[in-house]
Amino acid sequence: MKMPGLVKQRSTRVLPGVSREDSDDELGTEDLPWEWVYDRENTEPEAEADDEPVTENGPGSRKRKRTALVQLPPKIIGARMGYFECNLGDTVLLKAEGSNEAWVGIIYEFLDDEDGEKSANFMWFSTEKEILNSDKKRKDLIESELYITPSFDINALATVNGKALVMSHAEFLKKYPTGKVPRKSKEFGKVFICRRGCNTRTCTYTDEFVWEDVYRGIDDIGSLKNLIKNSTKATRIKRKVLKGESPERDYALGEEREAEDVLGAMRTPSKRIKFKDAVTPSSRRKGADSKPATPSSHRKIMIKKHLEFTPLATRILSPSHFQASPYQLARTQLHVASVPTSLPCREAEFSLVYSHLEAAITDGTGTCIYISGTPGTGKTATVREVVSHLDAAVRADELDDFIFVEINGMKITDPHQSYALLWEALKGQRVSPAQALDLLEREFSHPSPRRVPCVVLMDELDQLVTKNQGVMYNFFNWPGLRHSRLIVLAVANTMDLPERTLSNKISSRLGLTRITFPGYNHEQLMRIVQSRLEGVPGNIVDADAVQFAARKVAAVSGDARRALDICRRAVELAEADAKTITEAVPQTPSKRASKKAATDAESKTPKKKGPSGRVTIETVRRAINEATSNPLQLYLRSLPFASRLLLASLVVRTQRTGLAESTFGDVLEEMQRTLKMAAGESRPLKLLLDHKAGAAGAAAGAGAGKDWVVRPKSDAHSRMMRPAGLSIAAVDLTGAGIINLEGLKPERPSKMRLAVGDEEIRLAFRDDPEIKALGVSL
Repeated sequence: MKMPGLVKQRSTRVLPGVSREDSDDELGTEDLPWEWVYDRENTEPEAEADDEPVTENGPGSRKRKRTALVQLPPKIIGARMGYFECNLGDTVLLKAEGSNEAWVGIIYEFLDDEDGEKSANFMWFSTEKEILNSDKKRKDLIESELYITPSFDINALATVNGKALVMSHAEFLKKYPTGKVPRKSKEFGKVFICRRGCNTRTCTYTDEFVWEDVYRGIDDIGSLKNLIKNSTKATRIKRKVLKGESPERDYALGEEREAEDVLGAMRTPSKRIKFKDAVTPSSRRKGADSKPATPSSHRKIMIKKHLEFTPLATRILSPSHFQASPYQLARTQLHVASVPTSLPCREAEFSLVYSHLEAAITDGTGTCIYISGTPGTGKTATVREVVSHLDAAVRADELDDFIFVEINGMKITDPHQSYALLWEALKGQRVSPAQALDLLEREFSHPSPRRVPCVVLMDELDQLVTKNQGVMYNFFNWPGLRHSRLIVLAVANTMDLPERTLSNKISSRLGLTRITFPGYNHEQLMRIVQSRLEGVPGNIVDADAVQFAARKVAAVSGDARRALDICRRAVELAEADAKTITEAVPQTPSKRASKKAATDAESKTPKKKGPSGRVTIETVRRAINEATSNPLQLYLRSLPFASRLLLASLVVRTQRTGLAESTFGDVLEEMQRTLKMAAGESRPLKLLLDHKAGAAGAAAGAGAGKDWVVRPKSDAHSRMMRPAGLSIAAVDLTGAGIINLEGLKPERPSKMRLAVGDEEIRLAFRDDPEIKALGVSL
């Protein structure tokens, strides 16, 4: 699933309810408290046994238990607000604040929330606009027609804005022969037709029925629910086998899910209708407009326009451009941005994340999942693949719809911008971060009959930590709210980030759902690289080279991205070697001449091992050396021999004395001591000196002292040599920022010290053959 940009969200249509201009005429304009209406006439006492036995005296006496009558609380059959009253089985309207739309539902039961708020469980009607599948949607729609659905949801009584009347088509025509409700009538906008039931997720319908035959009151709501459930296709029929799961485990999970469905039917399931713009009203005053609801802070909400970009000319490359050679195809598939068809070696983590997300979306609950692991262990890629599979299940009518948004801490300049990104994903409106925070607080704190579950991927979590940790607190606190349906996936590189960085009130809200991604071992890295190289012709990569790269990376970090980068660079080096071999073959006009030239070249050239155009262990070794070297080390390795020898002598001097500063004369003496020790003990040094000095015997010649200077010593048995131009080398190193030198011109008393870490010098000269020949130990 392609999700470009910072906010990655699957497009979801806005699903309006029935059009309503106003429904406050029944409830009035005053906000009065709701009161319960009890059924006191049919309340019967229940007999309960007493624990104290009663003994009867006399012959044949026996012990018996005393029974007491316990008065049960009366059953709630209705609710009253002022002069308005609604009872169980009534069809009512629920209006969303900020829009001229309402929803129709049947009151199934009345409930008292834990917070003391009075609410009710509604069985919902749906309009044809809520059916997403246009191919399966029926075309014989009648004006004012609704479909009864098997969906339920609990909402506060504050959302009720009047009663509605549902009837069959025949009764509607009998009451309104013109087929329309008069506009001046009090029943305008409150009368609807119902001929069929429908599951809006799977777009399956029941047979046509007469509403008065299937529903006459609260006693028929159970049979009505069974009729719709048995005549339509459910959203989740059979759970697919996930990666790494056996069919036996899947069968067991299927039995558990069926048992949960049975229990859920007894408890009345939660409603998951795909609608995004509903906000539960806190009051029922007239004059509601279509502007966004202003939060309690009374701050004016400024909605920004969507960003408009000037389209640029796009150059479309054909697949042949990337598949012109095996090297190009291998480089393309080994790129870290290449999306593979599957993620190997992460089957267990995939199954775990999938099961948690699927359960949260299906149940309509909010949750937090903390995912940790070192960089390059497939955390973000696994989550994206899980979301892609869930999206496929939604398109196959096997799962309820959801919204997905990705917030990357490395791609935003301020952590508070995450509020604006989340609000834009939910409502499609661009507002400032402060305004988005107010709107999100209001959105998640109040129930909504059309709220879609939202999955938020918070990548690079450590970059979203602020001084007061407010962003983390809000994102981890919202999923715990009853009506939020927000699912947060927090991804970080450290396992103990909540305990180490976040306060206790934030880390406690993460919950116990934590998934750890361990680093890859060398066998898993080999499988990953080999899976990318499948389909590459020519067999240009040796299996030993892949194993060598996998073992090197697994020994350090287990980072799959590092292994892919090294193998990709090795392919580039092999491609350059192949081009070098191709250019070395002489181009002749005839095949006979070409064959003869090749034979002569082969007879004259000594056979030696050289570049072969294949990725070998040596090619991978070169790629690793490049990958582990920073630009500073590359610059140090490219310095002249005099500069490298001066730096090596300075490092040895600092290591031997323990002083950070040395004089230029001390460094020269350290160099002379090193050359003197190496001159008599190191045969490679003699060869190196002969190579550098040219003809050592012709000291007076023109080219004898160009690079080296021969300085005779009276007390030495052999001539001592040191490279010329050390003063110029010291000035150049000072200008490059490698050393700090006192004065403009180096003299023996001039103080000098390293301006970079000595570890950089050691790593750069560790494999230098000329420094090694001097016997310098770095």
